[in-house]
Amino acid sequence: MIASAQIERILDRYSEIEARMASDPGAAFAKLAKEHSDLGPIVEKAREVQRMRAEVSHLTQLSTDQTADAELRSMAGDELVELKRTLPEAERDLSILMLPKDSADAGSAFLEVRAGTGGDEAALFAADLLDMYRRYAQLQGWRFEIMSESASDLGGYKEVICSVNGNGVFAKLKYESGVHRVQRVPATEAQGRIHTSAATVAVMPEAEDVDIEINDSDLRIDVYRASGAGGQHVNKTESAVRITHMPTGVVVAMQEEKSQHKNKAKAMKILKARIYDAERERKDKERAADRKEQVGSGDRSERIRTYNYPQGRCTDHRINLTLYELDQVMQGLSLSKIIDALINDDQAKRLAQLDETPQ
Repeated sequence: MIASAQIERILDRYSEIEARMASDPGAAFAKLAKEHSDLGPIVEKAREVQRMRAEVSHLTQLSTDQTADAELRSMAGDELVELKRTLPEAERDLSILMLPKDSADAGSAFLEVRAGTGGDEAALFAADLLDMYRRYAQLQGWRFEIMSESASDLGGYKEVICSVNGNGVFAKLKYESGVHRVQRVPATEAQGRIHTSAATVAVMPEAEDVDIEINDSDLRIDVYRASGAGGQHVNKTESAVRITHMPTGVVVAMQEEKSQHKNKAKAMKILKARIYDAERERKDKERAADRKEQVGSGDRSERIRTYNYPQGRCTDHRINLTLYELDQVMQGLSLSKIIDALINDDQAKRLAQLDETPQ
């Protein structure tokens, strides 16, 4: 349970920020405004909890006051029962709002889908996953753009990188990182046998300039002629770009655009995201050992989900959740049920860890 003194500190800090914003509209205003905005929902819930606790105290006194009217005491007792029922829920909501935030949660993300074991069928499944995320993004009101793609012969993807822009993209999609397994009869299977294939999903937060700084001297930039579809320009113009970050060895190649300048800009965005993601992962590993117990750990070698077409089920192995509505999941409609369940599980584990921490 959150102590009353902790709530007072939150409210005091909120008042302090408002006072400073009113008196100092200088360079620090933007930073203060962001903290003010972030604290807003917490303060609203904190005030609700504070009011409910005060009411519990008042009603407790009234319901036990033998000098008060009997009917009034009875009404106070009834209200007290209801309030004691709803107060723990409000306190839990406040605890969740006060959990440490991932600084990248509010921003956009890059989504990478790669075919794994299973040959052409794995590439087709990668395309199905891409469509699932595209539809889910549309339902969330996010902007979804393919940045780079490597198609397979049968119409799937060996690899595809997408940019997903909107509020809170990374907060939801980060739970999708890992190995996705599919069990179904491939279109090329003449005897109707069920095959198991896999695709790997990686979700990286989009890095802002304030998140990571890359020195030009650390970059090797190569230009070359694009290959594949794209018209005659692919044979005449050195529009493709490959950027290598020398200190880390991270390499990004881009040839989707006819303009070398546009390809370079796209490649730099992805390069920054990969380096930023690697740095975040390194810091995560330095934190508490129980970090791996959380579903948001992002271990991409972990098999996280199975899509079983014959049974029409989708199972997330991290939280043992099975939905027998595979069609709706693949259409992006029921994917939110899985993601919301993962978020709730993550929050519950972090709350439990806080409860176990000595105050």
